[in-house]
Amino acid sequence: MRRSVGPRPASAASFPFLSALAAAAVLLTACGTQHAGAGSSGAGAGASASQGVTRIDDPGKDGVRITSLTLPSPSPSPTRSYVVSPQRLPTHADSGISAAYEVTNKGAQALTYSVVFTFTDADGGAVTNRTETVRDVAPGKTVRGTVRAGELPPPAPRVAGVKVLEVTKVPAGEAPAAPGACPASGIRVSADRGDAAMGLRVVGLHLDNCGTRSYSVEGYPLLELLDDDLEPVDGIEILHGSGRITTGAGPDEQPRPVTLRPGESATAALVWRNTTEAGTPVNVPYVRVRAKKGAEPVTVTPYLDLGTTGKLGVRPWKKA
Repeated sequence: MRRSVGPRPASAASFPFLSALAAAAVLLTACGTQHAGAGSSGAGAGASASQGVTRIDDPGKDGVRITSLTLPSPSPSPTRSYVVSPQRLPTHADSGISAAYEVTNKGAQALTYSVVFTFTDADGGAVTNRTETVRDVAPGKTVRGTVRAGELPPPAPRVAGVKVLEVTKVPAGEAPAAPGACPASGIRVSADRGDAAMGLRVVGLHLDNCGTRSYSVEGYPLLELLDDDLEPVDGIEILHGSGRITTGAGPDEQPRPVTLRPGESATAALVWRNTTEAGTPVNVPYVRVRAKKGAEPVTVTPYLDLGTTGKLGVRPWKKA
């Protein structure tokens, strides 16, 4: 039976549950989100109240070792459920996770290092990778730095550790220029991440005229293959063109003169297969590249997994 409502409003005492709801609504409107009070436990010595720093005894890899990992303190578990307006949903921000590291050059020449760090979960699985470039480390010197995990959008697992995944190092004077920088020569040489399919590998070489004068090349980049110790690798035939490697990279183009005005670029390519049959597979981590005879060398790190083919094709420069 429907109950009629008279002109006289009901008192709060008549409906106690409404009073409770009203009070809760006022509290939520005023406060929004609950926060831990001053009595919450803080981090240990050497860490801020919102972060914990774990010292790491890392033996290191190729001169790079991690010394500590900084993790934010976990937020307290909510005790209530709230309906949050979409306009007030938080945006992704830096995770606050970082690791301190050291790079020690035990060699005889200045080196530039590229280091891939992997932040891991409690089971050792990779959560995210970050790459740091450490330039111009003099012989016998140690350089310290910090790598940050950055933004970790959900549902990424919680980070619990960090490790050094990969280290490459090239002579400091032959390192590719930093992004946005232009060498004194006015010519910037670099390699891209490449493409791989069905055992066929293609890595692009890029030649950028970032200087103030025109620059001309003709023919093929000059290559020197280097091992982990930056020593020459013997027994690999460098072919002009890719026709003897594959027809899948398109027909071979005849080399032509290329003149690059300031701001213009040219490309070439390394082409190989990683077929492995009888014999010992050959891996080439470094390639020293000269745009032409007499040009300054630049050492790139395409990591050529040549298998037992013994061949590497190089395609000529052409204007991009």
